[in-house]
Amino acid sequence: MSNVCIIAWVYGRVQGVGFRYTTRQEAQRLGLTGYAKNRDDGSVEVVACGEAERVKMLLAWLKEGGPRSARVDRVLSEPYRPGEELNDFSIRY
Repeated sequence: MSNVCIIAWVYGRVQGVGFRYTTRQEAQRLGLTGYAKNRDDGSVEVVACGEAERVKMLLAWLKEGGPRSARVDRVLSEPYRPGEELNDFSIRY
């Protein structure tokens, strides 16, 4: 099993609809570390680290639209190397 990290930017109606909170729940269910953070442009930034297959599952969940109250138009992602150690999955402000 190899561990990976990704950073993703989720665009659409993803702020003010519980997107970060449900992303945290899904990431914790998958055993991932990282964070979800609102961005000034209305998108949500997600960093996810853990076993490659589980990170892939979270990315698929994001692309499927996340919580019911959200509307995801697109998700961009790339490999990422965090500048800090991530011990859990948090919501950042």
